[in-house]
Amino acid sequence: MSNAPAVQAFFDPATNTVSYLVWDEATRAAAVIDPVLDWNNAAGEADTHSADAMLEAAAKKGLRLEWVLETHAHADHLTAAPYIKQKTGAPVGIGARITEVQAIFRPVFDARDLRPGGGDFDRLFADGETFPLGGIAVEVLHVPGHTPADVAYRIGDAVFVGDTLFMPDAGTARADFPGGDARQLYRSIGRILALPPETRVFICHDYKAPGRDSFAWETTVAEQRARNIHVGEGRDEEAFVALRTKRDATLSAPALLLPSIQVNIRAGRFPAGEGRGVTFLRIPVAGRGVVAQEETKR
Repeated sequence: MSNAPAVQAFFDPATNTVSYLVWDEATRAAAVIDPVLDWNNAAGEADTHSADAMLEAAAKKGLRLEWVLETHAHADHLTAAPYIKQKTGAPVGIGARITEVQAIFRPVFDARDLRPGGGDFDRLFADGETFPLGGIAVEVLHVPGHTPADVAYRIGDAVFVGDTLFMPDAGTARADFPGGDARQLYRSIGRILALPPETRVFICHDYKAPGRDSFAWETTVAEQRARNIHVGEGRDEEAFVALRTKRDATLSAPALLLPSIQVNIRAGRFPAGEGRGVTFLRIPVAGRGVVAQEETKR
C-alpha cells in the first residue's frame, strides 16, 4: 500500500491562501486542510465558491471526506470548515492548544458565546497523536511560534506545515501575533526539517517572492534545509530570532485580521446573533481621540 497521499491544491488569490484536498488513492478516504470561506469585508458578505470547488473535486474523484483539518486559527482568512462539515459530516480538527488562543482573544472580542474547552471543534489533537486517513497514517506535530496552537499534519510522505515555513525563497511566517514567539518558531521549524529529506512540504501561503513570476506551494525538506532564506544552511537560533524580530516590526496587520480571528476561534462559527436575525462582528477600538460613551448613571 502506498505511503504517498494524492494532493490537489486550491489557491485563493484574494488571501494568497493554499487549501488542500488530500486522499488515499487505495481507499478514497480524504481530508480537506485549511479551507477558505470567501469573504467580502466591505459588504460583510460571505460566499462558498472556494469550498464548493473543493467539494466538487472530491465528488468527481469519488472521495469520501473524513476530516476537515485546521493547522491553526488563521488571521488572514475565514475558514469554511463548518460549511464543509455541514455538507459532508466530516468532523473538524485542530491542535489542542487552540484553547490558549481562545483565552487570548475571548476578552478582546467579548466572546461570551465561545464554547469552553475548544468546544466548537470536534477534535483537539495532541502533539504526536496519530489517526488513519484510509490506509495512510496522519501524525500531528505541534509547531508553535506563529501562534501557540499551530500544528503540522504529516500524512505519509507529505507534511502540511500551515504558517511555519514559506517557499525557500520567501522564508518563514511572522511570529508577532499575540502568543507568537520567534524562538519557538525556529525550534518548530527545526522539527519539520528533521523529517526525511525527501518529505514533500506543502505550505499555506505564497506571495511570489521577488524574482519569481508564478505562485508555488510545494517543496521538500531537502530544499528547505539548503535554500530557505531564513533558516537554511544552518542559520542558528539567535540569528533567526534577530532577523524575524526585525522583519516582523515592519509588517502591518493582515487585512482580515479582525473578522478572521473571532470567527476562526469558533471553528468558523460566526458570533451569536443579538435577537434580530442579524449576526455582528466586533471591532475593538483603541487610540488617541477615542471618546467612549459614558454609562448612564442612575
